[in-house]
Amino acid sequence: MTSLRLGGQQRNSMAALLRGSRWLVGKWHNHVSAVQVSIRSMASKTQVGFIGLGNMGNPMAKNLIKHGYPVIASDVFPESCKELQKLGAQILDNPADVGDKADRIITMLPSSLNVIDVYTGPNGILKKVKKGALLIDSSTIDPAVSKEMAVAAEKLGAVFMDAPVSGGAGAATSGKLTFMVGGPEEEFNAAKELLSCMGANVVYCGKVGSGQAVKICNNMLLAIGMIGTAETMNLGIRLGLDPKLLAKILNMSSGRCWSSDTYNPVPGVMEGVPSANSYQGGFGTTLMAKDLGLAQNTATNTKTSVPLGSLAHQIYRMMCAHGYATKDFSSVFQFLREEEGQ
Repeated sequence: MTSLRLGGQQRNSMAALLRGSRWLVGKWHNHVSAVQVSIRSMASKTQVGFIGLGNMGNPMAKNLIKHGYPVIASDVFPESCKELQKLGAQILDNPADVGDKADRIITMLPSSLNVIDVYTGPNGILKKVKKGALLIDSSTIDPAVSKEMAVAAEKLGAVFMDAPVSGGAGAATSGKLTFMVGGPEEEFNAAKELLSCMGANVVYCGKVGSGQAVKICNNMLLAIGMIGTAETMNLGIRLGLDPKLLAKILNMSSGRCWSSDTYNPVPGVMEGVPSANSYQGGFGTTLMAKDLGLAQNTATNTKTSVPLGSLAHQIYRMMCAHGYATKDFSSVFQFLREEEGQ
């Protein structure tokens, strides 16, 4: 048998050919892997239901669309749906129809009663909910109601999670909300996939109702802090201090808080906040009064002393009765000055 001998040039050519073949195989493998990842990504972006298109829900749903999720939406006020419809969302008549079409649904509603109606009412989600559906409620409501909805959903083979938010309308628009999530831990990652499209922080808090508990505590502190900031700024102004200078010094001192450095209640101190726009937009006084009412109820049920929370609740209820109901909650500064006859 004659052996085949290759010259140096031939050996180099053969080696180059083998290297080229390996490079092509590697590139093809990378291409196939990329296609597989892309297909998996596309498959995960099935349509998402969204109910409640108010100041918070509207920008949240928009961010889902921006991230490639087809949105099926519904709201009790048809006018609220028009903007989202222009972006490609499918608009349906009621929550039950959304429950029939989507196996992942997010709700953002004003109160416990609204949540009960949207989930268990005559045209509620649970009338046509799919078995295995994931239901995420981002409303701020009584933790006991969240637990009731979870039990009702479980009977029909669906999963209910509470995921209230913090950050306000600005964070909803920019996709930087904080979500406080309560529910089965094994479902958290599935919820986080969607919530991460709308928020910068998605935190698991424990069983159903835990997210609401955290949110109620946060908003009680927020109200107390806002009233304190408004009182402090008003006192400084009465003492002849320039409000911008006072705010600057507070924000480099131990009195600094979110209400002073990010959401200052005094007109002219900051741009891009409700106080710079006649207290329009933002987080309404009515909603703050509602959340403080939830805090009072839970404090009573748990026999917890919350004297400052109680006073904050009284102040915001008074504001609602004096024409501030639709204004942002930072209008407490204007309310205090009005009470002084200024």
